[in-house]
Amino acid sequence: MAKVPQLKRGQRLSERERDEIGADLLRRYQQGSSIRQICDETGYSIGRVRRLLVDSGVAFRSRGGATRASRG
Repeated sequence: MAKVPQLKRGQRLSERERDEIGADLLRRYQQGSSIRQICDETGYSIGRVRRLLVDSGVAFRSRGGATRASRG
C-alpha cells in the first residue's frame, strides 16, 4: 500500500493530493479494509477518511460485521 502523508489536524491537501490519496484509500476499502482499519493505518480521522472516500466515488458497504443466524 502506498504511504500517505502525515497531516496535522485541520491541515488541507492540494487537489492533486486529495485525488491521489483518495484513490489509494478507495483501493484499500474496495480490497476489504474497513474505514477504521484505514484510519489506524494512516493516522487519519474517520471524518477525513470518509470524506476522501466520498470524493473518490465510493459505494459504501453496509455497516456491521458478520450477520448472526436467526434463532428459532
